[in-house]
Amino acid sequence: MLFAIIIAIAAFVIISASFVVLRRDRNAELIIDGDAKTPEVVDVADVEMSAPTEVREIEDPSQRPTFRDRLTTARSSLSGFLGGVFSGGINTDTWESLEEALIRADIGVATSTEIMEAVKAEAEAGDVTESENLVGLVKDQLVDRLSGFDRSLSTDVIAAGGEPGPAVWLFVGVNGVGKTTTIGKLASRETAAGKSLVLAAGDTFRAAAAEQLTMWAERSDVHIVRGAKGADPSSVVFDAVESANARNADLVLADTAGRLQTKMNLMEELSKVRRVAEKGAGTVTETLLVVDATTGQNGMSQAKQFADAVDVTGVVLTKLDGSAKGGIVIAIHSELGLPVKLVGLGEGINDLVEFDEREFVEALFE
Repeated sequence: MLFAIIIAIAAFVIISASFVVLRRDRNAELIIDGDAKTPEVVDVADVEMSAPTEVREIEDPSQRPTFRDRLTTARSSLSGFLGGVFSGGINTDTWESLEEALIRADIGVATSTEIMEAVKAEAEAGDVTESENLVGLVKDQLVDRLSGFDRSLSTDVIAAGGEPGPAVWLFVGVNGVGKTTTIGKLASRETAAGKSLVLAAGDTFRAAAAEQLTMWAERSDVHIVRGAKGADPSSVVFDAVESANARNADLVLADTAGRLQTKMNLMEELSKVRRVAEKGAGTVTETLLVVDATTGQNGMSQAKQFADAVDVTGVVLTKLDGSAKGGIVIAIHSELGLPVKLVGLGEGINDLVEFDEREFVEALFE
């Protein structure tokens, strides 16, 4: 009995000792090296940021939305406008109704009149007597007015008159049209295509813009350069170009302000941004005007102001899937002489697509 008690006490002592050693070893793992430096807390708004690596969502071409599927709102609206035009025989009222329908679709008064007169001349020359046969003539006129434009997005700095270095795409437009989202979607697409990118958060007057662009940079695993709130936008874009050159990056996507909080004219500021962007190693190969398709003729008014102030090379038309008046596409080409290069057909990352004039026109009438 005594022997059993001695054995139990000995076992208890051994287990207790093992527990003490185990706790000592675990605590040792938590000791911080006394020679290690305390991390420096830095305001991310004052420095360049490099986005953490994530698994990037690779764009799948099969997921590309079609114009036919996404333009149901515009198609329904246009059908309502033209419903009474393409039925019955052709008379004076037919031409007046056609012109009115095109104007209501936001094609613009002058352009609508030109299209009506061209269709009328072709109908008379072809001895067309039934209005239902006018559909093909109207479609041909619309396609013709949308054809012959260069819709490519260039990164050829030599063709743009520059020296070897990163290409720069500037994005301009008023606040709320979708500039930052457009840049984010393009960043995903261009990196998936194999290009190396740097993003420039040039809208320094709106903190949310820089934060949003940073999230897109993280999503696409690309570098972003941003400045403190209210900093000179030109300096941010310049630093982004220099950073891209140092990294041997192919392309800089630069956001710009849509509204200034000073008395300085916005158009003057945008002109300055463009000049400064080319003072270093970069060359501006695209200046893309972003327009909200749902704004109709108000969007056209904005487009004219920007086109007069900066050397716009093309238009990105966002929210086209939600617009009831797709005629703004024709108006931009006819009145401004600018190509719509990209259109937004939804909120998804793959929903920013190249504009195709034939697919667009067919989608409006199918």
